[in-house]
Amino acid sequence: MSLTPSPAHEALAANAADACAYDAGASMPARHARRFVLDLQLPLRHAGIRSVVVRGEWLGPVDAPLVVVAGGISANRHVAAGPGNAEAGWWEAQVGPGRAIDTRRLRVLAIDWLGADGGLDAPIDSADQADVLACVLDRLGVDRVAAFVGASYGAMVGLQFAARHGARLDRLVAISGAHRPHPYASAWRALQRQCVALGRSEGGVSQGLALARQWAMLSYRTPEEFADRFDAPAVLDGGVARCAAQDYLESCGRRYAARWTSTAFLRLSESIDLHRVDPADVRVPTTVVAIEQDRLVPLSDLQALVESLGGPSRLCVLRSRFGHDAFLKEEVAVDALLREALAACTGGAA
Repeated sequence: MSLTPSPAHEALAANAADACAYDAGASMPARHARRFVLDLQLPLRHAGIRSVVVRGEWLGPVDAPLVVVAGGISANRHVAAGPGNAEAGWWEAQVGPGRAIDTRRLRVLAIDWLGADGGLDAPIDSADQADVLACVLDRLGVDRVAAFVGASYGAMVGLQFAARHGARLDRLVAISGAHRPHPYASAWRALQRQCVALGRSEGGVSQGLALARQWAMLSYRTPEEFADRFDAPAVLDGGVARCAAQDYLESCGRRYAARWTSTAFLRLSESIDLHRVDPADVRVPTTVVAIEQDRLVPLSDLQALVESLGGPSRLCVLRSRFGHDAFLKEEVAVDALLREALAACTGGAA
């Protein structure tokens, strides 16, 4: 099949550096997890040409249909444990032998988000992430992607990839991610970024990051979940009242601040709010998954997305007290949706 790359894609290929380091060689078993590092010169939408390092990992047989898996801004290249890396990944429930994204029948590719290492202090766009992925595919010698499965920010990047590089994509699964950020969600993120900026200015970067994460957890989850888990009176601790959810939120904040930099958080948070895709430009078959209780990506936005997509599409709606985080928590329901959406990749095999 003849592919006609976009001008942006041509620029990416033309500016790619020659350096390419692999953690594992071609002689390794086909199902072995393999990590790679690419040094690239890339034209970014808002920041011009920049030198970047892209890290990735793949799982599954080398000759199997390729599925790209992408999660939220805090997700990384390690999606699931494999023979080369037994550490649990961020989506173990859905990726692995016999799971919905079956690494016996599919080859899974995931990358660290551009900017996730904190080394790029410049505006980053979801379009940049899509173009980086296209360049990575070129460098790995991959012509076609059987499916892109994206959740949250990953769904936004998936929509961008389908719009900008749809000639090399067969299908898209977009979970809890729309063609634009909702104004309410952008307001949440603006407050989080102010927490981090204040922490920087006052010499308390970790405290700022931790507080931003606590704000984020309130937006990811729902009042219904908090009512179930934390319905207890406030208690006095050293003469100061503490609500029942504070220990949980503070623990989330500490863990996040221990592994993230302020630059990475700020730039990737901004990139969500810079995200825009014309749904008419997405012409590949697309399954959109909405969570009725999602406070960040409302059902109405995903209904509007499906009605405007340029190709075949369907909308699946789940109910979950976990809100935006349902793709991580509602394992059985998400498994069923993914199996159905990806059946064509494996010839209908369960």
